[in-house]
Amino acid sequence: QVELVESGGGVVQPGGSLTLSCVASENGFSFNPMGWYRQAPGKEREMVATMGVLGNINYGDSAKGRFTISRDNAKRTVYLQMVSLKPEDTAVYYCYARRPSIRRDFWGQGTQVTVSA
Repeated sequence: QVELVESGGGVVQPGGSLTLSCVASENGFSFNPMGWYRQAPGKEREMVATMGVLGNINYGDSAKGRFTISRDNAKRTVYLQMVSLKPEDTAVYYCYARRPSIRRDFWGQGTQVTVSA
C-alpha cells in the first residue's frame, strides 16, 4: 500500500509563505502525476497543482502566480511553495499521486494550512 506523508502546514499571516512537502513510500518515478489538492470547509476538493514525471505542470486558477510545484523523483518527494498567502487559501492540503500502471490514485492524510491575522 502506497503511503503519502505530508508536512509543512501551519498557521501563517496573510502575505506570508509556506512550503509543503509530501514523501511517497515507493518509487517516485512510478507516479504520474504527483501533486496537491485542497479542500476548504464547506467546499469541494479542488486541484491546486500537479506535476508529471517528465516535468509537465498544471496549476489551478487559485495557484497561478503564487504557488510553485516541484518534485524530486529520487527522493520520492513533491513540494508546494506558496507565497502571498490569502485567508481564502485556508484549507486542508492533500498530496496526490497517480500510478498509471495500475490506474490507481493515492492520497495523503492532509495537512492544515490556516491563513489568518
